[in-house]
Amino acid sequence: MVIVAVLIAVASLVVSNILTYDLSIEEQRKMAVWAEAMRTLNTADETADMNLVLKVIDENHTIPVVVMDKEGQAQFFRNVEMEKAGTYEDSLQQASVIGQNMKRAGQHIRIQLDEHEANDYIDVCYDESLMLRRLQTYPFVQLGVVMIFVVVAIFALLTSKKAEQNKVWVGLSKETAHQLGTPISSLMAWTEILKESYPDDELIPEMDKDVKRLQLIADRFSKIGSLPEPIPTSLNEVLDHVIDYMDRRTSKKVQMIKDFPEQDIIVRLNASLFEWVIENLCKNAVDAMGGDKGVITLHAEENVSRAIIEVTDTGKGIKKKDISSVFRPGFTTKERGWGLGLSLAKRIVEEYHHGKIFVKSSEVGIGTTFRIELRK
Repeated sequence: MVIVAVLIAVASLVVSNILTYDLSIEEQRKMAVWAEAMRTLNTADETADMNLVLKVIDENHTIPVVVMDKEGQAQFFRNVEMEKAGTYEDSLQQASVIGQNMKRAGQHIRIQLDEHEANDYIDVCYDESLMLRRLQTYPFVQLGVVMIFVVVAIFALLTSKKAEQNKVWVGLSKETAHQLGTPISSLMAWTEILKESYPDDELIPEMDKDVKRLQLIADRFSKIGSLPEPIPTSLNEVLDHVIDYMDRRTSKKVQMIKDFPEQDIIVRLNASLFEWVIENLCKNAVDAMGGDKGVITLHAEENVSRAIIEVTDTGKGIKKKDISSVFRPGFTTKERGWGLGLSLAKRIVEEYHHGKIFVKSSEVGIGTTFRIELRK
């Protein structure tokens, strides 16, 4: 539809240009007749009938024309717009300047008043009519309006599509949280029964942690689509929770290094969602290292206005051509995966925390660094 609209606008432009060219030729012919009428008027004797000649001269209501003598002074003008009002002599001076400009543009017809005197002539200088100039401009205005319409239509279509996708993801997330609620409640009850029956069993507390973890995940899914209010939170504690969680669920050959100051970095966060962002970056890092060996470094620092978090791995890295696509929904380099993790992480950082997340650096075979910047 956009292409058809553009083609219609271009076709209209071409047709209008053809019409304006034909009108321009027609105006030149009219001026040739008008010039001939002026020659007849200037060379006629007292007995000649001038009614037809005067009618031809008087019928020109649209084409600007200036009649100039051989010295370049205006003798007569018609349909000429003056910059400022004044006496008739002032108007003639302005008309002289206008006529000279017309003459330099090649829009003039020379009338020889005496066939035997080469220097006895007048110049009929003319310009395009106001109607013709408007007609020449109109197609470009029309094309501009069509292009604005096309841009607005594309923007509206993309916005509508994005809004529809967002509704789907929000609905899916909330439905997932709702479906997880019942089995999690049952697991919590069974865990309590097991604690009473086997109080000395070392595995039951670990099961309890995993059930609470499931409850946390369900809580995160339930918050997708809403705008949870961030509260002042210790960034150090959030990162420590992530390191503790990842340490117990990854290979011992994967080393987690924390590099942040001892004093707390306080940032307004929704801790549950932001932990998920860091966990997702760490899980991607583990996958990039093959899951069995490597180093993940969590670095944090602060300045007057921002808190900065960097997650660095020693994995396979990201190809330069893929860096701009890593946050796009559906993009993944894994054999199994939906390509939604980094997309959701970007949304949580940018929409919920008004921060920025991007690939700071990446080199194939060496590793990748993701950087998050949050306003304090």
